[in-house]
Amino acid sequence: MNSRIGTGDDCISIGPGTSNLWIENIACGPGHGISIGSLGWDVEEPGVQNVTVKTVTFTGTQNGLRVKTWARSSNGFVRNILFQHVVMANVQNPIIIDQNYCPNNENCPHQGSGVKISDIKYRDIRGTSATEVAVKFNCSKKYPCSGISLEDVNLRYRDQPAEASCANAGGSASGFQKPTSCLLVN
Repeated sequence: MNSRIGTGDDCISIGPGTSNLWIENIACGPGHGISIGSLGWDVEEPGVQNVTVKTVTFTGTQNGLRVKTWARSSNGFVRNILFQHVVMANVQNPIIIDQNYCPNNENCPHQGSGVKISDIKYRDIRGTSATEVAVKFNCSKKYPCSGISLEDVNLRYRDQPAEASCANAGGSASGFQKPTSCLLVN
């Protein structure tokens, strides 16, 4: 709580087996944002659950709020996550779920991710994206993301609306939505 973090990697990394974690009042940048993962490298890997991240500012980071899992078999999961009251300033990937994580495209397993992602809430997320696509949900074809909730999301790209990109992602959107949600309703 109440920290300013600048680094060449994740400002905060939330690893396998994390539960009941509260993160609040963080200023992140430079860095790779706040990441859940990477997860799913091992088949029998404990999941991540009951995590709250609130009142965070990202400045010039590679990512903002990220969930990253390897594209390989795993019994892992990510569930019951809340991201709330977040400001993005020139962030490359403000909101991202990447279930095909493979840094530098080296030794990539290229399998469907077995990590099950559900009940992820994004509330009051606003600011600017350094790229046109501000919201990216690249979920597993084998186990699609479910229960993603977007509430009052306002992200812009260079004084114009940003875009959203979804693959295998379901949930709901309410309140103000920019970019327009691409989630499949479930």
